[in-house]
Formats: sequence, C-alpha cells, structure tokens
Amino acid sequence: MPVYLDFEEPIQILEEQLEEHLKLQDEKGVDTSKIIKEIQKKIKDTRKELYSNLTPWQRVQVSRHPERPYTLAYIKHITDGNFIELHGDRTVKDDKAMVGGFGMIEGHSVMLIGQQKGINTKMRQYRNFGMPNPEGYRKALRLMKLAEKFNKPVICFVDTPGAFPGLEAEERGQGEAIARNLFEMAQLQVPIIVVIIGEGASGGALGIGVGDKVFMMENTWYSVISPESCSSILWRSWDFKEQAAAALKLTSTDMLENKLVDGIIKEPVGGAHAAPKEAFDLVKKEILKHLPKLVEMDKDKLVEKRINKFCSMGVVVEK
Repeated sequence: MPVYLDFEEPIQILEEQLEEHLKLQDEKGVDTSKIIKEIQKKIKDTRKELYSNLTPWQRVQVSRHPERPYTLAYIKHITDGNFIELHGDRTVKDDKAMVGGFGMIEGHSVMLIGQQKGINTKMRQYRNFGMPNPEGYRKALRLMKLAEKFNKPVICFVDTPGAFPGLEAEERGQGEAIARNLFEMAQLQVPIIVVIIGEGASGGALGIGVGDKVFMMENTWYSVISPESCSSILWRSWDFKEQAAAALKLTSTDMLENKLVDGIIKEPVGGAHAAPKEAFDLVKKEILKHLPKLVEMDKDKLVEKRINKFCSMGVVVEK
C-alpha cells in the first residue's frame, strides 16, 4: 500500500476512487475508461498543485518519506553496475549507517560515500536509522584518504537525522570524529561533490558535507537542528515544529538564497519517491555536469577555492 503524507489526502482520495473504477472495469466488465482518464488527469493536476506550494514543514515531511530512495539506491542506479563497497574504520568496527566504496559513473572512477537508512523496520535497526557513530565518520575519512591516494574524486550523499547521540558514541569521540572530517575534507586534494538527498541534520550531515560543489535536492532540508528539536528547546513542546521549520530557513531555496549551497536539483512532481528513476537520472546529470571541470582544476587552486568558499559563509561586512 502506498504511504501518503498528511497534506496528500486529496491525492489519496482520488487514487482510491481510481482503484475502485479499475476494479469495477476488471471484475464487472463495466466500461469506465472515460472516468478513469478524468481521475488520472485530476491526480496529476492535484499532485502538481500541491507540490508547487509546499511549506517548509511539508518539505521536511517529504524528505523523510519512507518510500524515498536512499544512498545505496542512488549509488546502484548512477554507477555502471560495478560498485565495490568497502568496510570498517580500521579502529573499532564497520558502521552500517555509513556506506562507501569505489564505482564508475560514465567512465569516471569515483569514491561514493553516504549515510544509509533502512527500507523496513529490521533494516532501519541494522542501519541505526541512518545515524552514524564515530567509526562511521572515521570510515568515511579513511575512504576519502584512499580516494586522494589514487587521485579519485569523492561523491557524498547526505541523508541523516543526525549523528548518533548515544553515550557510547560520545565516549568514542563523536565530536572529534566530525571535526576531524571537516578539517581533512577542507584540505583534500581531490574534487568533492556533495548531494543532500534527504535530511541534512546538524554535524551529522556536515561530517561528510564539505565539498567543492554542494547541491540540495528540491524537497530536502539542511540545518543545524531539526524543527522538532528546535521547537522542544524554544517552546518545550513539539507542537510548534511547523513554525520552527519556517524560522530555521532550512529548505533548498532558503539555503541557495543564503549562498550556503551551490544549486538545487529539481525533483519529479510528487517528490523523488514518486519517480525514483527520474530522480536518479537528475542527480547523475548534475554530477556529470560538474565533475569533469573539477577534475581538470589545479589541486592547490581547488583546495584554496574550497576553503575560501566555506570561510566566506556568514561573513558580514559593515560600511
């Protein structure tokens, strides 16, 4: 059964009507083709109207849609079928919430890294709901250094509700692991392209988010804190999450206006979960648009430009 978000109720009603008419036509032999076409058109128009006027909170909901494709799905469909996953941080263990390995994209050999959520309850527990521990970030850094050694570009897919906040994660140095990644990624002498494909929450996202080009998919969010957590801190209740989402300026449009990301990747009407194949193609196209130019850049200039880009964020000059 399809999963519908709160604001998608009009679509749900229409699709239920469509199912009834299709069933009537198949089982009773009644010709309802004209009605079916009308309902299909209305579904298309309704979906287009709803998704052209999403509020910040609704975009947060879309980014968390359980049928939305995750990192491994993107890797599978944008590579040439030869992705080799690498495991472990060589210190503690293999963090299943962080995945990575070498793959080919249209003849370009690249290192692909990203947070992975689970597609069902069992896999969500296995992947720790996409929340990496320190060893996840250390694995990511190990793979980035491996890519640098062999002069291969790095592609990062961000989709996490945050780094794992457990006691054991803090004991093993969660803050240091993320800070180390920021420091090392800023100086990595190979191109880095970052794509936010779902949730981009706090340092958990930023730990693999320093790139020469940072893109957000249309229905994603990127912020220092989630709307629910922001609401609970300011109002001591989750009831104000919609107000918090608007105030945080966390949507792709807000981030681009504030010059914190380099571009927005359009999604199919209805979100990436409505047409995953189309979403994969759009992401792949955007990566291939920028990858050759970045590969050709002088390494010192590449690093200098990346550092200057992030150092200029939030700078205010008063005259």
